[in-house]
Amino acid sequence: MINKYTCSNGVRIVFEHIPTVRSAAIGVWIHTGSRNENEINNGISHFLEHMFFKGTASRSAREIAESFDSIGGQVNAFTSKEYTCYYAKVLDEHAEYALEILADMFFNSTFVEEELEKEKNVVYEEIKMYEDTPDDIVHDILTKITYENHPLGYPILGTEDTLATFTGDTLRQYIKDHYTPENVVISIAGNVPESFMKAVEGYFGHYQGTTNKQQIHKPEFHFNRSARKKETEQAHLCLGYKGLSVGDENVYDLIVLNNILGGSMSSRLFQEVREQRGLAYSVFSYHSSYEDTGMMTIYAGTGSQQLDTLYETVQQTLAQLKDTGITEKELKNSKEQLKGNLMLSLESTNSRMSRNGKNELLLGKHRSLDEIIESINDVTKQKVDALIRRTFTDEFSVSLISPAGELPKALAYK
Repeated sequence: MINKYTCSNGVRIVFEHIPTVRSAAIGVWIHTGSRNENEINNGISHFLEHMFFKGTASRSAREIAESFDSIGGQVNAFTSKEYTCYYAKVLDEHAEYALEILADMFFNSTFVEEELEKEKNVVYEEIKMYEDTPDDIVHDILTKITYENHPLGYPILGTEDTLATFTGDTLRQYIKDHYTPENVVISIAGNVPESFMKAVEGYFGHYQGTTNKQQIHKPEFHFNRSARKKETEQAHLCLGYKGLSVGDENVYDLIVLNNILGGSMSSRLFQEVREQRGLAYSVFSYHSSYEDTGMMTIYAGTGSQQLDTLYETVQQTLAQLKDTGITEKELKNSKEQLKGNLMLSLESTNSRMSRNGKNELLLGKHRSLDEIIESINDVTKQKVDALIRRTFTDEFSVSLISPAGELPKALAYK
């Protein structure tokens, strides 16, 4: 059972007691990410995530790391388009100690100049490493050309130019503007008593923030194409189709569809592109859901000489899917896979903490396991087939990284 408590200052706490484990996962979720940035401070959400580990008024960066190592715990963080999360997983007996350190990082990070400059170099290297990974960067290019100048199109890492401008003052101002109580959710899952919520409130329930809520604007979905020339061994191709927002009533239909199309080893794309034709080692599809929009993406990497064949094979697979729809066997297998994955994730306190934190942050509600299973069971062939025809139209975005930097011939004349 998930309990929710709202502190007097607006910070929300979601708590799931799991007595059958000996661990506890604690996540501090903030409803801000690269979507909340602008052209000047792009990358600040991610950089701030790094800087929270670089020392507080009472702990150095090394002491923060040693604090978790000394109790056999794990601590980490990540930044997305719409949220940032700092989290720890520890033995249940160390839960309050871990909470105190996370609160110390959240409230008392010092952002000293020496650490700022060192961490800027670390992120510069992260950007370079990302640029050296074409099968990653091609997805960012797709997002950029699809959402154009909207913040959803910004890279989460930012750029070297924007990073160079960050100071302790700009970080503190960003915290003041975005790390406000109503934007913060503390999610706990594991073998700790319900009274643990009082400890959370003691650390996070009393600070104040600005009341100026940032307005977000729904992006337009642009159907653009981009080809980048880069010395690579493979051509990396992404196709982007208009998808669904995180709260859309048809989102489970799309999850089932994605599994059938390219979300598993038995999927149509995997079987046709890799198993039957041997055109690619890596081929898959996935769906990115945001608060007010979404994108269905297909990715594959192949040798440049096979790019045209690869693209034609993907389009033939989609055409057949539109013509005949899914089979009852595919529908049943996809549902069972989703239910299996859901059940297996319940064995992880970290997964439960993440699911609860994200649901509270983005949806403000929590569905029971039975309700989720019911939504999966309610997906029908008719609904999935209708979604296929609605999604896979002739309008889509394309990004490509290849040695020649030339789009497949079938696209060049459209």
